[in-house]
Amino acid sequence: MVQLAEPETIPASVEATINYHRDTGETPYTFTGGPGSLDIRSSAVPDPHRVVMHNGRMHPGDFVLERDGFHFTHHDTKVQSFFDEDEIRRIYYPEMEALVKAETGARRVVVFDHTLRTADDALREERKIREVVQRAHNDYTEWSGPQRVRDVLPDEADDLLSRRFAIVQVWRPIRHPVETFPLAICDARTVAFEDFVLSERRYPNRIGQTYAVNYNPAHRWYWFPRMRRDEALVFKVYDSLKDGRARWTAHTAFDDPTSPPNARPRESIEIRTFAFF
Repeated sequence: MVQLAEPETIPASVEATINYHRDTGETPYTFTGGPGSLDIRSSAVPDPHRVVMHNGRMHPGDFVLERDGFHFTHHDTKVQSFFDEDEIRRIYYPEMEALVKAETGARRVVVFDHTLRTADDALREERKIREVVQRAHNDYTEWSGPQRVRDVLPDEADDLLSRRFAIVQVWRPIRHPVETFPLAICDARTVAFEDFVLSERRYPNRIGQTYAVNYNPAHRWYWFPRMRRDEALVFKVYDSLKDGRARWTAHTAFDDPTSPPNARPRESIEIRTFAFF
């Protein structure tokens, strides 16, 4: 059972601003430099909207990965420092493979990427880690989901893509409870596929695709206040199965109106996995 955090101080809902995509008639893109680079540029034009943000801690156990697109869970880690790359790959990768297997029922899980982020400018420069993303998006598209399998596992791709697979991400704080720019996530049942806009993700060695998100008043957004290091948000950003289950999950960081005075900047890790069934 996930414990409630500070129920007497965190309201059941707040109003917050989500940066949606403003349609300019051109395909938006984001350029990201190579490993260790802080060079990030984007052509996307934000379309900010005030929305009701629901406190997910008020609904423990209600969120189902296959229906809502995400699941909030208590999950300990043996990682001592998430700033140690070797420790992440040696300890955290196997932990995340086991977690995603348990959450999805997949027969095989492969971690293929991770990203550290912080809202602390000085720490970001010192550690060469990335900024928080304040725009609604989904990380993979109908094309880029399968293409990522081809990129990472080229010798197995044809066989693996002949059966169901999903891309599942896990997000957590790496040191302190999240006090600024928490992750907001949208109930997949409230997002229409027509709300997604193809966006290019440009890297020095390849071009990928993500979905930007157009505003829709039907969207129902959640956040989990003051997430701790022993808590994780598991969510899907691609599923090859088209039987009505959640296939995508729009998400974004947002400026939290419940942030305390002198709040510590957010520090987090997101891990990306293939789940093969």
